[in-house]
Amino acid sequence: MQGEIFEIILLSCLIFLNIIMSETTFKIQRFNPEKDKETYFQEFKLEIPKGATLLDCLNLIKWTQDGTLTFRMSCRSAICGSCSVRANGHAVLACKTQASSVAQNDQVTIKPLGNMEIIKDLAVDLTEFWKKVEAIKPWLMPDEKKETQTTERTQSVEEFLKIDKASTCIMCSSCYSDCCSMAVDKSFLGPTALAKAQRFVEDSRDKETISRIKELSEDAGIWDCTHCGECSQRCPTEAKPLDRIVSLRTVALNSGVTNNYGARHAKAFVKSIKSSGILNENTIPVASMGFFNIPGLLSLIPVGIRMFLKGKNPPLIHHPMQELDDVKRIFKKFEEK
Repeated sequence: MQGEIFEIILLSCLIFLNIIMSETTFKIQRFNPEKDKETYFQEFKLEIPKGATLLDCLNLIKWTQDGTLTFRMSCRSAICGSCSVRANGHAVLACKTQASSVAQNDQVTIKPLGNMEIIKDLAVDLTEFWKKVEAIKPWLMPDEKKETQTTERTQSVEEFLKIDKASTCIMCSSCYSDCCSMAVDKSFLGPTALAKAQRFVEDSRDKETISRIKELSEDAGIWDCTHCGECSQRCPTEAKPLDRIVSLRTVALNSGVTNNYGARHAKAFVKSIKSSGILNENTIPVASMGFFNIPGLLSLIPVGIRMFLKGKNPPLIHHPMQELDDVKRIFKKFEEK
């Protein structure tokens, strides 16, 4: 009899502990411009239903605990892209993210997207985001002389595959939110706009490839990306903006659009590795700036002096690496391919 009572008590304790452990604290950033001077966090307790997404949990909190909580949502099917938020510091698409996957020690911190002004709670102002997308002319500009309105503009499978991944972008702005370049330079076009640009630059039906790539090669364009990779990490589709930016840079270099700091830097980088196997940090800044860019070259002098005083300047005599033949063989294989 005592054994049965003990089993019942033990089972009850396990059930009780399971209930407690399954309850998650949602720490949500709040802000109402009509009454709040600063943002603050409000905590909500919620037992996450099995299979619930982060958006499901936000809805449950709004429906059962606080109807004033503001956030965006629409399709709930990872198509419209409107429900993006930051969970534990990183942008996610709330309707595609399992709540249990982001709960850490039974807690989830939810904030609005970064690099944008807050309208209310988790809703942000997307005005600048859309301006940057519009700036890249996101529409097809075909050669009307070759085709009439009744003629189909066909593509081969190979041609379509060049723009296939970019076309999966749902404009959720997750990549824009976590972009490191955007955080320090608000004029940067951003990963969303550049990914969308690649979709038209490499479209075989578009006749403005050169003019597009020239505009994208200017300041705040393709060469201002720092390659941090956050955009592709946060992208919920196959768009992967960093890959699209690399594709745009390749088009620029192959098209001869190289009269800019970024392209010159890339070419100087490759030339240095190919000739000596390692970076010649004495010549790369000069080659990147441009040998005839007198004002730009003069601007390097203060930096060089500071490096010299701090003992950070590279050796004046540049020695090639010992395995240089292997490096040259790799370059030769690449060029043949």
